[in-house]
Amino acid sequence: MADNNGEFSNCLTHFVDNGSVESHRYYLARKTLFELLNDRGYAVPNSELTRSLPEFRAEFGQKPDPLSLRICVPLRVDSSSKILVTFGGTEEIKKGNIFTIFSQVIHKEILHRIILVLQSKMNHHARKVVDEYPVKTEIFQISDLLVNITKHVLTPKHEKLTTQEKTCLLQKYQVKEHQENDAIARYHGHEKGQVMKVGYTAGLPSSLVTYRCVL
Repeated sequence: MADNNGEFSNCLTHFVDNGSVESHRYYLARKTLFELLNDRGYAVPNSELTRSLPEFRAEFGQKPDPLSLRICVPLRVDSSSKILVTFGGTEEIKKGNIFTIFSQVIHKEILHRIILVLQSKMNHHARKVVDEYPVKTEIFQISDLLVNITKHVLTPKHEKLTTQEKTCLLQKYQVKEHQENDAIARYHGHEKGQVMKVGYTAGLPSSLVTYRCVL
């Protein structure tokens, strides 16, 4: 019985994380981001998709510098189209912080999209700068990236409709666009006005289909 208890105790030690919570959060968020970028069609190194927590800490330490966590990768079909992912610190994001971020990337890369990962609130002055920036900029809270929501077994299948399919759908049911801010649409980076076909299969009839318009 003692041996069994010893084996059980040794087994539990594999689930104990002796590292910092900060590095663990950064690791989970960055891993989800690489999976997100890969799903969107960007050229993500396989080593980043398989990187373990110990490997992450060996490179970035227990208290990673947000600047060192930046990601910049091109589309697989067009290497000239790149996306930049940059992490903010724990302080409130103000207009000056946004100007600093944008000034650091303008002359280094030709970007078609930017993702800002925040750990705190962004005031309305900073938000206005982001909204007026010529490069499409998405904002995620780090807490939204700790788990890849697309891997949940109950997540329904999402398909983006073409412009023609969207027009036919609206005409068929004689309805106007009703926009919805959907987490899956944000994950895939779908644009405002695009319509998603959502099919439910987990525990529900396979024929159940709904449509959502991206907000």
